[in-house]
Amino acid sequence: MAHEPVLAEAVAGLLEPVLVDGGSFVDATIGRGGHARRLLDAAPRSWLIGVDRDPDALEACRADLSSFGDRARLVRDDFKNLSAVLERLGVEEVRGVLLDLGVSSPQLDESHRGFSFRADGPLDMRMDPDQRLSADTIVNTYAQDDLARIIRLYGEERFAKRVARAIVAARPIRSTEHLAEVVTAAIPAATRRTGGHPARRTFQAIRIEVNAELSALEEVLPQAVSVLATGGRVVVISYHSLEDRIVKRFFAEESKGCVCPPDFPICACDAQATLRVLTSRPVRATAEEAASNPRSTAGKLRAAEKIGKVA
Repeated sequence: MAHEPVLAEAVAGLLEPVLVDGGSFVDATIGRGGHARRLLDAAPRSWLIGVDRDPDALEACRADLSSFGDRARLVRDDFKNLSAVLERLGVEEVRGVLLDLGVSSPQLDESHRGFSFRADGPLDMRMDPDQRLSADTIVNTYAQDDLARIIRLYGEERFAKRVARAIVAARPIRSTEHLAEVVTAAIPAATRRTGGHPARRTFQAIRIEVNAELSALEEVLPQAVSVLATGGRVVVISYHSLEDRIVKRFFAEESKGCVCPPDFPICACDAQATLRVLTSRPVRATAEEAASNPRSTAGKLRAAEKIGKVA
């Protein structure tokens, strides 16, 4: 089944207007290239820099975008290195930056990647298979207190201590199926009957820890603004509250102007807004999209436009 990009209409509506006259744009989590193909088709004078740390995704994307020739340049790297990637390519500024965060549907569907609590596979969860840290290391070697901390912070799991204690007691855990069983048994029976799969939050937390997803997001956002041309736009799709909170807070800070006390006669801080927020509330999937692509229901899109230079 073809990969269906999340919130494709909303992404196109925000980025096509700044690309129709040409210029480059970055899809910093290009995955299988669904959003990128749509934009390259709609804006034939534009060209793409696609970044991803997953070699399997890049290989598939390279084949899917081959018809665009040199309009699509693909780079294997972590999006937290966005500025360095563009510097290597000799690109000074771009008209758009897209970040579609989290794990992709193909990664979830491939059980050998170890992302899914619904299919048995190795304890992996690495978006970059060459990195050393994997889910196996976290599950089988982290101290109980450290496990509880990441499950509570990154999974927002209220039974984090119980889950961490159960994981340590069950070691060694060698598969995603075994881990899901251990986590499920640690969650009270009444809670297991509501709110989706009981292991979902713990798997999310471990995946975020493996891939340092939140720190990478905090690193890339200021870089995205810095590489944007004035009038360019940054679009971010997040899939859980931790990501969305980071994006919302960053956009709010960058859209502030003077922060002097109101009784100052003139501005002394010299602060200037660098962004204009385009989405007062996050854009969500329509009922039609949710019906055809259930993963889209978790997506929250926020966008902003650059209005000034970053020092």
